[in-house]
Order: sequence, then structure tokens, then C-alpha cells
Amino acid sequence: MVDKIYPSPAAALDGLLFDGMTIMSGGFGLSGNPESLIPAIRDSGVRGLTVVSNNCGATGFGLYQLLEAGQIAKMISSYIGANTLFEKLYLTGALELELNPQGTLAERIRAGGAGIPAFYTRTGVGTLVAEGKPTEMFDGIEYLRETWLRADLAIVKAWRADTAGNLMFRKTARNFNPTVATAGKVTVVEAEEIVPAGSFDPDHVHTPGIYVDRIVACTINEKRVEHRTVRQRAPA
Repeated sequence: MVDKIYPSPAAALDGLLFDGMTIMSGGFGLSGNPESLIPAIRDSGVRGLTVVSNNCGATGFGLYQLLEAGQIAKMISSYIGANTLFEKLYLTGALELELNPQGTLAERIRAGGAGIPAFYTRTGVGTLVAEGKPTEMFDGIEYLRETWLRADLAIVKAWRADTAGNLMFRKTARNFNPTVATAGKVTVVEAEEIVPAGSFDPDHVHTPGIYVDRIVACTINEKRVEHRTVRQRAPA
């Protein structure tokens, strides 16, 4: 069996990073972010990146670190949210942005992993999203053609991984991670727990190990919450 376990995030990324590459990252908001791999990418100094991810982290955390360091040239994403740096860089022309409807982004990533170069969707027809894209009629309804997304490197955060690369995700941290894991030429996973091969019930595996090239144990596992809302308890 190929040894997929690496001693550190930097070691897991060794030889994979180069200027101008495309990196796809799992996560939604700050849930399921590859918290350990992103700082290692930042510290490598690689630049001119195209990053595919739902959003770009939050102040000081997640993909924001690459944005702040000026390492990202283009974002392909679906949400800017309260990320004021993301907004500022886009509006000043310092960052190229390809904004997608969220379901379209998810399906483009899934298509990339499945080897499907294009698909049709009604989402975005007649809007700015459709500019420059072909459309076609099916059963009297107009559909927009979207293309797959693939990456030189996919980075993923898992709850548990076995040494063969089979992955399990926990609750909402599952989000984009399983799909992203399929769409990279090389997929690097950070896992909260690494167990021996054969530990999982096959029916409980979310991502088969065939998609996973390298695994490292998490060195950062803060699981931050972007916006914590607390409802006042009613008087007794």
C-alpha cells in the first residue's frame, strides 16, 4: 500500500505548489476549512493563485490569509459576505472574481470530479451570470451551459481518515469537502483523526481513498464561528 501519511502540512504540500496554479478548497464559511494547510500555503510564498472555494475565509482566518498576503490573483466563488478585504480588492481591480450561484459552483466542482466537461442549468438564465455563455432550449425552456471546474491541488478537511485515504466528515463540515476531494489533480487532506485502514464500516465512508493522495493530521483545529447569534432566554 502507498504510504499517504505525511508528518506536517508543509511536508504534505512539498513539491505541489507553483506560481499561477489553481487551488480548490473545501469549507463553507469557516466550517470545514483546511485550517492547517492554508497557513502552510501562505508560508510557501506561492503567488498568482486562482482559488476555487465557496468564500474566502473571514478576517485573519482561512483563505483570508492568502488574500491578505497578496497571493490570490483570482477567486472563483459564490459568496463574499462580510469579507471587506475581498470586497475592496475586487472593487479596486486588484482581484479578479468569477462569481457563481452557489448550486452552480457545487455542480461545476462535482462535474470536474466526475469528468463531465459541461452541463445545463436554468439558474442564471437572463442574468449577468449568462453573459458570454451558450444557451439551449429543452422542452421549450431555456437552459444555460456551464463548464466543469478542476484544480491542480484540492485541499480538504476531514473528521476522520484511515491510512488508505478513506474519509468521514462530521455534520456541516461535510459541505463542499467531499466534492472538492474528487476534483483536484492531487488531493491533500488534513484530518482530525487518522486510524488504521479497515477501521471504517464501508457504508460510512463519505469519500473513497482512491481520490486522496496525501494525508496529514490537523495542527490547527479551532473551528471558529463567523457570526455567533445568541437568543436571550425568556424570563422564568
